[in-house]
This record gives sequence, structure tokens and C-alpha cells, in this order.
Amino acid sequence: MSDSSSWPFSLVRRAGGLVFLSGEVPVADDGTIPEGIAAQTDLTFKLIAETLADEGLSLADVVSCMVHLADKADFAAYNEAYRKHFKDPLPVRTTVQAQMIADVKIEITVVAAART
Repeated sequence: MSDSSSWPFSLVRRAGGLVFLSGEVPVADDGTIPEGIAAQTDLTFKLIAETLADEGLSLADVVSCMVHLADKADFAAYNEAYRKHFKDPLPVRTTVQAQMIADVKIEITVVAAART
């Protein structure tokens, strides 16, 4: 996620053994947004993985995903891309169609279990 120092929320919060990440969107460091839902899903998980790594965690620690899709027609391609990022046990997941504030096809919020 781009510089968020002036945004009125935290990017990461720890509470009760869990690590909560704010919603992540597929915007590369140079400000570009990849074409297509599969590429946007992959970039979003890459960015989430980087944030988790800063917390000493990985995608394997994710227990819950909340996914917002701009277009429900993208669900099958998104679901296929999503599968590449997790192994069993899979996180619980909710996927909804939503009007996006940014010009992206997807936003993902995750909750991870903190390592002890």
C-alpha cells in the first residue's frame, strides 16, 4: 500500500493473538495497476505477504480473508488465482461484490494468527 501516514487508520494491528491487516489493493510501488483479475489478485497477495513478513508472519498464518470484487463476473478467475496462495488448512473466506473507491478490481483484508 502506498504511503499511508496521513490516512486515519492503521495498516496493521495486533490484538488477542491475532494480526489484523487493513484492506490491500493491487497497486505496485510505481503506482501501476496490473491488467486483469488474476494479476491483480496475485499482486494483492504479494503485498499482503510483504506486510505479514514485516510482522514475522507469512500467508500460512492467515486464518481469515475478506475479499471485495468490483465485478462478480471475475469470481471464477479470481478464485483460481486465490487457490495458488494457500495450502490446507485454508483460511475462512468471505467474498462480496462491492463498488470500489480505487480503480481496481479487488481489495483483500486478512487476519493472521500471531506466532508465539
